[in-house]
Amino acid sequence: MAYTTKEIADQVGIHVNTVRYYEEIGFLTKPERLENGYRVYTDLQLEQCRLVRRAMKAEVMQNGLRKKAVEIVQLCAMLDYDASLSTAREYRVMIAREIRNAKSAIDAVENILNAGSNLEITLIKRQDAAKALCVTSETLRTWERSGLVQIKRNTNGYRLYSAEDMERLNIIRTLRCANYSLSAILRLLSQLDRHEARSMETILNTPGENEDIISVCDRLILSLQSAASDAEQIIQMLKSMKKNFSTLH
Repeated sequence: MAYTTKEIADQVGIHVNTVRYYEEIGFLTKPERLENGYRVYTDLQLEQCRLVRRAMKAEVMQNGLRKKAVEIVQLCAMLDYDASLSTAREYRVMIAREIRNAKSAIDAVENILNAGSNLEITLIKRQDAAKALCVTSETLRTWERSGLVQIKRNTNGYRLYSAEDMERLNIIRTLRCANYSLSAILRLLSQLDRHEARSMETILNTPGENEDIISVCDRLILSLQSAASDAEQIIQMLKSMKKNFSTLH
């Protein structure tokens, strides 16, 4: 089948300029052009547009998720279906990890609120803490400079992170994933430290003045679960495209 730009846009439910934009940024395989310059799209570009819509649908795009989704569609546009499928599977694993982190963050908040955490005293260096949290050491420094966490130093001057510190950092990381600003997270943690709220939901649904709290941890989990479902759909779409269009390259 051959389609005009408008026909592609109508079938996918997007504006014609969006179709052109997808092509411009490498989300679509370059279509053939007629002598008059008009683009001629095929079922390949139609399915690629649908893939882009599915991949970009996720609300949560922090912690490398956006980058991985973009990589999936770009590899597909290059007709490298095997690499795109491999990346999509990595994307699925990343989402599952974020769901686990969000759930453990809720548990950590309850530990703080109930003051009942019996964590083992295991001290690790910043580099190891960053690796465990899948963030950079500079990210940890930023959180520390912002007053979100205070890390003690040993006699040599090195910062050492305890299990309790790691719980707190996981809360911060999860809220950043949910698009919280650092000031909003600081407000949350201050309330937690004062035990002014009985549950995480109560805290997160009490935004400060002029603050726009986008989502809460339970909503984050729902968003991630939706993204996980989309990831499964993306994998199936790529398998179908590989079967139907692999001869084009």
